[in-house]
Amino acid sequence: MAVMITDECISCNACEAECLNNAIYDAGVAYNLGGEEFAALSEERTYIVPEKCTECVGFYDEPQCIPACPTEAIVADPARVASKEELMAKKNQLDLVGR
Repeated sequence: MAVMITDECISCNACEAECLNNAIYDAGVAYNLGGEEFAALSEERTYIVPEKCTECVGFYDEPQCIPACPTEAIVADPARVASKEELMAKKNQLDLVGR
């Protein structure tokens, strides 16, 4: 599963500093994945790139962005459920291709 940022976000970017996968970006900022640049996923608020989010598996036991958020705007994304094994495989792939 990846986590996502809801409309409650105030774009304080407290979560961004906590993300070891570099999966969190400011509104309107393009993101990189494997050396390729992609258009921003949101123009209105800070966003999480689901392909880069491992819920901190491989680094921590829990996602670090959730407790960092002062508005509780970061929640589990029910559309992107994954096992710990799948999340670890994603982390290992990101290690290979670059964040």
